[in-house]
Amino acid sequence: MKQTTFETWGTCSKFINFELDEENRVHNVQFIGGCPGNTAGLARLVEGMKADDVVGRLKNIKCGAKQTSCPDQLAQALEKEMGRV
Repeated sequence: MKQTTFETWGTCSKFINFELDEENRVHNVQFIGGCPGNTAGLARLVEGMKADDVVGRLKNIKCGAKQTSCPDQLAQALEKEMGRV
């Protein structure tokens, strides 16, 4: 598995570290910054899920008046890593 670091924008978190296995399953998600309880919970919820399923559930979620959110940023990071952006 290759570890990827994604630089976020528009959120309290600054970076997201994660790994994708050969079946595009998500592992070891770690948010740097942001709301610790929420990001830790999100990381546990997506552990082992197929990246496409994570993207489908999290893409376009907003945080208050912001144009994005930590979940949306994770979806964008996964799409980028899979070459879909």
